[in-house]
Amino acid sequence: MQGYALAALATGLVLTLWPCVPAGAGESGPAVVIREGDRPVFEYRHGDVPFKPYVKQFFTPAGVNMLRDAPHDHLHHHALMFAVGIDGVDFWSEVKGCGRQVHGDVQVFGTVRGGQTVMDGLRDGHLAWNTAAGETLATEARAVRMHDGRELGASLLTWRTALKPAQGKASIKVHGSHYFGLGMRLVESMDNVGTFSAADRNEPGETVRGDERLRRGRWCAYTAPVDGKPVTVAMFDHPKNPRPAWWFTMTKPFAYLSATLNLHREPLIVKADETLLLRYGVAAWDGGVDAKRIDDLYARWLVLVDKGEKP
Repeated sequence: MQGYALAALATGLVLTLWPCVPAGAGESGPAVVIREGDRPVFEYRHGDVPFKPYVKQFFTPAGVNMLRDAPHDHLHHHALMFAVGIDGVDFWSEVKGCGRQVHGDVQVFGTVRGGQTVMDGLRDGHLAWNTAAGETLATEARAVRMHDGRELGASLLTWRTALKPAQGKASIKVHGSHYFGLGMRLVESMDNVGTFSAADRNEPGETVRGDERLRRGRWCAYTAPVDGKPVTVAMFDHPKNPRPAWWFTMTKPFAYLSATLNLHREPLIVKADETLLLRYGVAAWDGGVDAKRIDDLYARWLVLVDKGEKP
């Protein structure tokens, strides 16, 4: 449901769920900041990006950002980003010949809570996955939204990607390295010192190279210090995703976490009449949290997504 003007939202009219306004309304510059009251929850950067839009900042309830954008060692690591390979084109890296995610229009949406419309997410609804020469291989409808954190004790968002072949293409081949997917580069103080945990502690995973591992399970979490105080970040896999997540993890020489689809071993073919639909949750707590608290939030996240609080 699109096309509500910002002025209309302020009149007290009864609105259905997901009214949208242009992202530029009430915002400045090439980014959208989604807030819970006066507290920023996440920032989505969509303008002045040479290769891909992404979530630049994600804050704990106490206001601690744990994402790092374009560090000197890997300039193509953009905080929280989604990228894969399509038909031989690399959309993860950012060098000559790589693909670009070209956004069309970004719209903010909201829900009605307690008689007020809360702007709690955004749609980047017309992303074109283009080759370096400008050919569109695929299109994506993307949405990122926060969930009401007051009863959850954590910041929580859902990332939703719906990827399909561009018009006129019979199919696309989705492939990539063992870390391609929804990836998260963490702030420098979390490098080398943190601890990963997974839903199934008995699942040993596998070592890929050095400190890099692939793990299975419904969630994966990492705890490490920011400004001398521990924070915990977790990623959740939705059971209806086309494949169970393989979590890519590393702590050395820097901390990274990705939700991957095992594409380096099993590429995916998406036909013209199909859509690759992916939903992942990302949560952040102040302090360390145990597996039960993560499990409880994971269960709550599934309810929020499946009952209709979806982008």
